[in-house]
Amino acid sequence: MRIAVAGAGAVGIYIANDLVDAGHDVLLIEQSLTVQNKSKTDPGVTWFIGDACEVSSLRKAKLDTYDVLVAATGDDEDNLVVSLLAKTEFAIPQIIARVNHPKNEWMFNEAWGVDQAVSTPHLLTALVEEAVSVGRLIELFKFEGGRVRLVECTLAEDSPAVNKTVSELKAPADITLVAIVRGDHVQHPKSGSVLEVDDEILALVTDQSYDDLRRLLTGKTD
Repeated sequence: MRIAVAGAGAVGIYIANDLVDAGHDVLLIEQSLTVQNKSKTDPGVTWFIGDACEVSSLRKAKLDTYDVLVAATGDDEDNLVVSLLAKTEFAIPQIIARVNHPKNEWMFNEAWGVDQAVSTPHLLTALVEEAVSVGRLIELFKFEGGRVRLVECTLAEDSPAVNKTVSELKAPADITLVAIVRGDHVQHPKSGSVLEVDDEILALVTDQSYDDLRRLLTGKTD
């Protein structure tokens, strides 16, 4: 897959190197030649020196030939501009944008061309909650512009789901159980799988089905 990464800071370079190692064709866009000269990247990374916020630069970089754009600069305004240009001017199918400041996360949506926003502070908060919380539904990640969420819940002793099979939960169609983590083992949920206390349930839900899953796994409605 052809992937363009805007911003050659520590995050952008790490992403570019990692994607090349995974076998992708990667273009790293950076406006500073000095940054390029000081940076260590995999030989497979292609550099383009230019301003990713300028349409003319993106045309020279032949951005329209890429499948994915990752807006990874350290500036939220730049990431939004790059995302919008990539979507509206070059019709990039998939755009992933880095959120540097959580207060700006609400802007990283389809209106700005963003298909997936990644907020490190939000992820860290979710991981801390996941580590210390039992009997609560924790949002780990959002997909499809926030319409789909990956959530986790560790079943408490009083969970209404304990000792029930997956089929007995009678979950709505737009709830997909992804995995049951039990101790050191990960199980694929089957209709006959029986849920136990301390099971970690990973699921995909929509905005509409989030409360339904919370009720099924925790018994709580708010």
